[in-house]
Amino acid sequence: MDKYYVINDIVQNFPFISIILSLFTGILCAAVKPKKAMVICFFNLIVCFALSLTTLIYCINNGDYYVYMMGHFPAPFGNEIRVGVLEALMATAFALVMILSLMGGLKHIFHDVLPEKQNYYFLMMELLYTSLIALIYTNDLFTAYVFVEINTLTACAIVMLKHSKETLVATARYLMMSLLGSGLIMIGISILYDITGHLLMSNLKESIVAIASVGKYRLPIEVVICLFAIGLGIKSALYPFHSWLPDAHGSSTSSSSAVLSGLVLKAYIILLIKMVYRVFSIEVIRGSKVLDILFVLGVLAMTIGSIKAINSRDLKRMIAYSSVAQIGYIYLGIGLGNDVGMIAACFQILVHAFTKPMLFNTAGAFMDEAHGSRKFKDLAGAARKNMWAGIGFAIGAFSMIGIPLFGGFVVKYNLAIAALSTNRAVIALVALVVSTVLNAIYYVPALMVLFKNTNPKQKVVVFADKNDIPFIVSNGVFMVCNFILGIMSPLFISLITMGLYKFA
Repeated sequence: MDKYYVINDIVQNFPFISIILSLFTGILCAAVKPKKAMVICFFNLIVCFALSLTTLIYCINNGDYYVYMMGHFPAPFGNEIRVGVLEALMATAFALVMILSLMGGLKHIFHDVLPEKQNYYFLMMELLYTSLIALIYTNDLFTAYVFVEINTLTACAIVMLKHSKETLVATARYLMMSLLGSGLIMIGISILYDITGHLLMSNLKESIVAIASVGKYRLPIEVVICLFAIGLGIKSALYPFHSWLPDAHGSSTSSSSAVLSGLVLKAYIILLIKMVYRVFSIEVIRGSKVLDILFVLGVLAMTIGSIKAINSRDLKRMIAYSSVAQIGYIYLGIGLGNDVGMIAACFQILVHAFTKPMLFNTAGAFMDEAHGSRKFKDLAGAARKNMWAGIGFAIGAFSMIGIPLFGGFVVKYNLAIAALSTNRAVIALVALVVSTVLNAIYYVPALMVLFKNTNPKQKVVVFADKNDIPFIVSNGVFMVCNFILGIMSPLFISLITMGLYKFA
């Protein structure tokens, strides 16, 4: 029995160890040569994946969450992280996606980033990963803000480290919009602290529920909810705050695009979901108008993001605009305001995290066949020159469209089920159908161009570069994960459901 408790005590330290280890290894990356920095980065991510997976298994077996006090000092002198099934699941997924995203674009990192800055690229990735898992685990609002800022600066850095004028302009736009979102979040935290005197999420929730029950501070709380929703909406590229995304994601190196789209945007949404359940409470949120706003913006994102993608003649910008549409599905699920919609939104976070990085990395492989061009006119037949990348892109496209057996179909099905129990059913169902059609309108022609037989004498090449083992492995694992999410979706939905019910 004593041995059992000792093991439990050790496992409960794993989330904190992951954060500290990532910070420490990030510092090491700045002091060594690029190749060693790469090894350190991958070593840390693999260790953190193992730690997160162990934590997930522990939380599933335990059936509940636990609170870890850093330094064993209670608030307000100490800091807390809160770990349950949902947090551990997201942390495990984020670690795996980060590993695969870096592997898939590793060749481009060493090509696009200047040699003297390559170790700093891995430093920024380490710090970015630290901020991502800290946002997932933290139970303190100000700590969340600190890591939001670290996330912002490191995300801008991995865009800018690709040496080109285009990335400098994209980074400037990204930074300005992100700082606007950060400012709104900071104002919201300040007002909340002034009203309640707390920064710990659990204490904030108790105070807000008590205040709301007697009708006090109704307007300030409404304002704060809107500040957080808009601030995090800006940072997660929710329409109409998405203008920075196509340039930032389209111009950066493949791994950066993959991580930005697959992980960075989702971390802010996870923080928003935590705010809904663990700061304001779902009951208080339902009493405000913010869910109506998020629902409308989600519907607009689903349609207008797809229309922008249809009009794009640039492969990476098309994928970036597709992210705007896919983010809309998440906000649609949140805006429905019920448990099924929130579960669908969380599952969409997983599906998009494992799909969009694969699309960006395969786009980088196609660009290699077109001498670096992202234009569709230059990419004709690129998938026939690299069939492995073509298969990966096709699987990702099918999932985004919502073809059965893929995760994207499960997301749309569950969103439709969630919508049927609300007074927004007609609008939501029409939006889902229209968005699905629009997704097909730009992904199917893209596939036709990429697989076009431009030269009958040209042989189909499975692996364009057999020496690029990291990309081959990464793309293969991404494809398997996409099938697993589609075929084994009940397992993941049950884990999300288990975690979400304990999330509050």
